[in-house]
Amino acid sequence: MPTIENSLTSRLTAAALSAFGVHADPELRTATRPEFGHFQSNLPLRLAGPLGEPPRVLGERLVDALDVDDLCLPPVLAGAGFVNLTLRPETLARTVTGHAAHAHLGVDRPPAPQRVVVDYSSPNVAKQMHVGHLRSTVIGDALVRVLEFAGHEVLRRNHVGDWGTPFGMLLEHLAERGFPDQPDLTVLDDAYRAARRRFDEEPGFADRARRRVVDLQGGDVATRVLWERVVAVSAEAFSATYARLGVRLQPGDVLGESHYQDRLQRTVDDLDAFGLLRESDGALCAFPPGLPPVVLRKSDGGFGYDATDVAALRHRVAVDGADRLVYVVDARQSLHFDQVFALARAAGWLPAAVRAEHVAFGTVLGADGRPFKTRDGGTVPLGALLDEAEQRAGSRDVGIGAVKYADLSSGLGRDYVFDLDRMVGTDGDTGPYLQYAHARLATLLARAGGAPGPVTVLAHPAELRVAFALTRFPGVLLGVARTLEPHRLCGYLHELAVAVSGFYEACPVLRAEEPARSSRLALCAAARRTLATGLDLLGIAAPDAM
Repeated sequence: MPTIENSLTSRLTAAALSAFGVHADPELRTATRPEFGHFQSNLPLRLAGPLGEPPRVLGERLVDALDVDDLCLPPVLAGAGFVNLTLRPETLARTVTGHAAHAHLGVDRPPAPQRVVVDYSSPNVAKQMHVGHLRSTVIGDALVRVLEFAGHEVLRRNHVGDWGTPFGMLLEHLAERGFPDQPDLTVLDDAYRAARRRFDEEPGFADRARRRVVDLQGGDVATRVLWERVVAVSAEAFSATYARLGVRLQPGDVLGESHYQDRLQRTVDDLDAFGLLRESDGALCAFPPGLPPVVLRKSDGGFGYDATDVAALRHRVAVDGADRLVYVVDARQSLHFDQVFALARAAGWLPAAVRAEHVAFGTVLGADGRPFKTRDGGTVPLGALLDEAEQRAGSRDVGIGAVKYADLSSGLGRDYVFDLDRMVGTDGDTGPYLQYAHARLATLLARAGGAPGPVTVLAHPAELRVAFALTRFPGVLLGVARTLEPHRLCGYLHELAVAVSGFYEACPVLRAEEPARSSRLALCAAARRTLATGLDLLGIAAPDAM
């Protein structure tokens, strides 16, 4: 079913064509204040200059040509040239009832679904996940859920760091000191730190570590077996963290740096054959226009992560058949992805029809406004952070939900302060506030019993506010799938929860007379399902009681 926004946009576009002979986007927006109705368009104001007429005159002609009587009350021309539209109560009731009966709350399957590869989380093998991995993991999981709900096919890719010089250090250290009898990720993390110290301080160890890298890349059996044991311990720990977070990444989604190693030489050779590489101080480099050079092969013959990411992108388009590539990675890597995308496009491996996007996110800060650290200046283990959140909230679902919502509700490019006291609060724009709104609705519906029918009566302003919020869900969901901005879904759900709270205060439900009682129960049921669905799309539990 088309969204109300789409229907009104189409009719405003047709009215402009009829009245002025121009095809113009009405740029329909949700009204900022109740007295302005539900939607606004400033099209008369924007056409005044090109058409050379006063905006009020154009607005009157546009309203005369506009046919929305079946959806809206008579349009109102306001201010210098704004068209205000207010949906009829029966339109709202019909739309809410239709969404409630729809399998996806009014979100239709796209006529041409895309295959989308989403690259996210990407921890480093042999290291504990820390707070820095939280954002990529949580944001990526939410985007995957939204894209799948919108009807697209999503391939998850967990591009773990499992190759290169750091593993030479660790593997040489483990080969010399012995593999732990009862290894876990904490033990391996400690071993990596010890190997790093030896690399920096112990004579001869750095050379042996570098030879170990050669052994690993050359397929030495003993080195490979040791590496596989390290990877297995890490994978088990990562899976436990994902399960705790409710993140849908599975072991089969892990395609780390090692997966692309046998493709690197061919990738560099092909780029060289295309005339895209030049030698610089013994290294082979690409020089994308307007960007710093990209080192594809180092002077010692080794390959860096630039080559790995180009090879991975090539594989995702040519083999995975991606129509859209999404990389959920720290904003500090923005230049890197600009370089990779530019080089892949120059090589023809990223066709114009394939959209490549870097979903860049900001940093998690401490109360001092600096990157979140432990008291001794180290990185904060993600497990310890989640332990504290669950303890403060008194519940795993609420604690994890609080952390996720705080992360997702912050604009992607913004840094945000990690403040558990605020996150676990049940007032304000928090995850627990939304969970409580859902639980309150679930309790009310359980007390009422029976299956709710249609929404039929919308007379009170508080009812109308909830109903209008519910009609907007498909447009918000599809917008997030398009722009990859999960904070917009968070904002919508908070708006709906606030509307529901106001409805509770103003409108009795169980004590109401018929037909208002049945209609209000149907409205509550639609709101409960929409909140539950929205929270699930964010990867947050929707408890029936709190």
